Amino acid sequence: MRKLTQFLLPWFVLFALALSTPGHAEEELLEPEKAFALSVHALDNGQIEARWQIADGYYLYRDKIRFESHTAGIQLGEPVFPAGKIKDDEFFGRVEIYRGEVRVRIPVQGQADTLDLLIHHQGCADIGVCYPPQRDSRSLKLIASSPATATTSTSPLAALRDFGRSLTGGSDDELIEADQAFAPSAFAEDGNTLLVRWDIAPGYYLYKDKFSFNLSDAAGISLGQVRLSDGKVKDDEFFGRVEVYYDQVEARVPLLRDQLDATRIALDLGYQGCADIGVCYPPQRKTLHIDLPAGDAGSARAAVIGSSPAAAPPVSEQDRLASALAGGNTTWTILLFFVAGLLLAFTPCVFPMIPILSSIIVGQGEGITTRRAFVLSLTYVLAMAATYTVAGIIAGLFGANLQATFQNPWILGSFAAIFVALSFSMFGFFELQLPSSLQGRISQLSNNQKSGTLTGVAIMGLLSALIVGPCVGPPLMGALIYIGQTGDPVLGGMALFALSMGMGAPLIAIGTAGGKFLPRAGGWMDTVKAVFGVLMLAVAIWMLERILPGVLVMVLWAILLIVSAIYMGALDAIKEGASGWSRLWKGFGLVLLVYGALLLIGASAGNTDPLQPMRGIGMGSGAAMAQQQLNFKPVSSVAELEAELAAARSAGKPVMLDFTADWCATCKELERYTFSDPQVINALADTVLLKADVTANNRNDQELLRRYRLIGPPTLIFYNAQGEEQAPYRLVGFISASDFVQHKRNAVGG
Repeated sequence: MRKLTQFLLPWFVLFALALSTPGHAEEELLEPEKAFALSVHALDNGQIEARWQIADGYYLYRDKIRFESHTAGIQLGEPVFPAGKIKDDEFFGRVEIYRGEVRVRIPVQGQADTLDLLIHHQGCADIGVCYPPQRDSRSLKLIASSPATATTSTSPLAALRDFGRSLTGGSDDELIEADQAFAPSAFAEDGNTLLVRWDIAPGYYLYKDKFSFNLSDAAGISLGQVRLSDGKVKDDEFFGRVEVYYDQVEARVPLLRDQLDATRIALDLGYQGCADIGVCYPPQRKTLHIDLPAGDAGSARAAVIGSSPAAAPPVSEQDRLASALAGGNTTWTILLFFVAGLLLAFTPCVFPMIPILSSIIVGQGEGITTRRAFVLSLTYVLAMAATYTVAGIIAGLFGANLQATFQNPWILGSFAAIFVALSFSMFGFFELQLPSSLQGRISQLSNNQKSGTLTGVAIMGLLSALIVGPCVGPPLMGALIYIGQTGDPVLGGMALFALSMGMGAPLIAIGTAGGKFLPRAGGWMDTVKAVFGVLMLAVAIWMLERILPGVLVMVLWAILLIVSAIYMGALDAIKEGASGWSRLWKGFGLVLLVYGALLLIGASAGNTDPLQPMRGIGMGSGAAMAQQQLNFKPVSSVAELEAELAAARSAGKPVMLDFTADWCATCKELERYTFSDPQVINALADTVLLKADVTANNRNDQELLRRYRLIGPPTLIFYNAQGEEQAPYRLVGFISASDFVQHKRNAVGG
């Protein structure tokens, strides 16, 4: 009965919490795989190691951790647990628990190349919620044990043992073998970094200055600067005042690689330690064999040239920016985000704001001054920046992406209609056959726009921030990560505001210059207004791309270009004595006319990319075309995603998960320029490709985003063949084809 109660109680608590405080549980309770992040490695000494990274505010029960071998011929020995902490637990009484991190060693007995392992564990959160028991299946390649090459023979060790017994009067168990006192292990964190670890038995220690590292059987690979953590200072009876390690020591070893292929290397270790009873072991030598994945020569060399980052594992750009906010100089960090905003100003998410602001300036007519143009531009940008800041703080604190909320057909359609109305006002004709009531409203809207009230301009800036530019980039994601982790909206908001002002600085310059160089009178003014009217229509079509079929969007672009070309006189005969400007104008019109015709032809053939309207026409069958495209499998819920990840793990294949949306302009850039590149297609040939389309922003979409603590697309997430997410290699934003190929190789090999 007690066991049944212990099993059912966690489920009851979770159910009660879900009924009583659903919002609180959803926001504050992590998924089990996030609260207790598990990784498993095969070690060189006939053991495997399970490692849990436990989130703050969570803990694991020691007696709930179990391991099962599901491979015939493989037996698991008794796991070696580190000491935990005693807790008076509300669910299970007085128990031993782990916080922060725990590593468990499991001896492996038998002959097999691969082990199918089932791991059981259970933990709780400090807020009073206990998770149900978790089961995690892992398949890992075993490493054949390599014998240690010790510098001592049996007789010296026997002499040491006898000497220890003579000093303490102890038994044979009081001085253990060196391999038991100082158990070394090593594995590759990635293709450019080794992690070497010694687990030190209680009552023993290692000297920091006695470590040595050398490679053998590793052509084209050499060691960089090894970095060890600080030890404890000890007045040693053998070597004087020295630095030593108790319990455990880790060394990160960067690699310099001219040979980048996956390979197997031999790492020769030297070390020496002593027992607290007063016995010092002779220097030890051991060779460990490590399977090294494909590497990147550039990143390894950069790690060695630098100082503190040399031995650190890779960190994604957004995490580096979040760390800069958390620990950097505030002034320089804010300046960094401003510069990042300048770089984002010319991306597809921000670029459409240029014709919007320019049209506002042009709408002022010929009497606008430079000062007035600057004030209007500044008002627009400040409203945009304030909106970005507030929306970002909300997203960071609550995970609610306001910009995604505004990407629905009704809002986008309404905003596109506003741009169409504004473009018609630029052309100067509302005498079209419209209903009188609608004509009056459009005229009033146009007149308000022309009056240039600061309130109207600010509203346009607010709407532009929410609707026109919803994409997520590394700087924005970095600020949101910082806000979400620290709950500090002040510094995070300052970074977001600096980022937004960096994005808006070119807009202010363009708007102010537009007011200065705007023609004052004459036919030129009508021509300038007509140009910006066309640009406003282009922005409307660009927005409708998110909700209309691709073929229909192609037709809209074709109509816009062809009509504009006719307006420019592309089909008119050149009059005798026409100026050079007139001929140039007609030439541009002809170019637009031809391109518009190509768009119509491409649309009729089923193409949807306005930048490549003739792609594939006359190049063979559809099957041949399909071979040049990546095939992503859609996942629409967390359950579907977990099933696909499990299937890929069973097949031993890496995974790339693409978060995308129809309203994400940068996502379309990735599809057009990166995922269509032959090198990228070849690099992903061995990879399971999954796509999470969060266009609808429904409950399932939000759960998928929340699983990875994302605010929105575009984001690429990589899993290795063992089913472990390669978090440092997350990609947010656009990446070129050549850079992507190298990034993918670093993340999952191949």
